[in-house]
Amino acid sequence: MTRLIFLGAPGAGKGTQAQLLAQSCGIAHISTGDILRAEVKAQSELGLKARSNMDKGELVPDSLLLDMIRGRLSQADAVSAGWILDGFPRNVAQAEFLDRLLTDIGQKCDLAIDLHVPQERLVERLLNRATIQNRPDDTEEVIRRRLVVYEEQTAPLIDYYQLEGILRSVDGDRELAEVTHHLEALVK
Repeated sequence: MTRLIFLGAPGAGKGTQAQLLAQSCGIAHISTGDILRAEVKAQSELGLKARSNMDKGELVPDSLLLDMIRGRLSQADAVSAGWILDGFPRNVAQAEFLDRLLTDIGQKCDLAIDLHVPQERLVERLLNRATIQNRPDDTEEVIRRRLVVYEEQTAPLIDYYQLEGILRSVDGDRELAEVTHHLEALVK
């Protein structure tokens, strides 16, 4: 059974690689963005609370996000086959919560994988994605701000998982198939 956390700056390819690897390994791809959208669509209690925040342009509080993660990790496919967390944890406090949650539900994370891509390449990728997906609000200024926020809030997770002895860094600045092949070799 494989249980992974994907780390990396916006544009590093976490979502794409997580989907490909989850499919290849037959494990659950757990994206916090997908969970939020599904909960809102289902109009669950958590979804209604999350939507209230989202409609005000506010971030969804950690407490709601943590409840959603707890619920998703307890579902049959994640319990029996394993999982990849994509987009969670986003800070050390969330990582500490995840450690406690995994202990509570009798699971553990095998690896935290950091997809590393140089900043200028990330900007290039995100500007290209903004053009392709017709997202005019993703300007270079906004993208660079997102990268600063990542460095401040999420990058400390690299040290956190390094200290736990489960961090593996992968060069994400290669062809898609090459990165996928490297990840498959790492987890099999």
